[in-house]
Amino acid sequence: MPWWSWALIWIGLVLGLLAMLAWFGFALFKKVMATLEALQELGDLVADVTRGREMPPPVRFQPAVFTKPADLYRALELVQRDRAQRRQRRRDSLIARGKLFITRPLTQRTDTDA
Repeated sequence: MPWWSWALIWIGLVLGLLAMLAWFGFALFKKVMATLEALQELGDLVADVTRGREMPPPVRFQPAVFTKPADLYRALELVQRDRAQRRQRRRDSLIARGKLFITRPLTQRTDTDA
């Protein structure tokens, strides 16, 4: 076998390898772009969900050892009342959203064929 036939074989193998790597790179690029698009949509959904929710102010840490028990009970009642209000608002919004799935607007239907 002459030397140039080995050169042609190796050139063919290298070109095949480069073509395969290009194909895999393109497929990987498409998958990464699809993943980034899905993450963008997820971020938009999370932003829509959290847009209407007010964020609580940051609470500065204070050790409870040096606080009066009456103040602690008052703070606990405030936290429980706030939590109950948030639960009630969430429950009301879920009920309202559920009613949208159950009911639909009435449309007037007319018989044009009759």
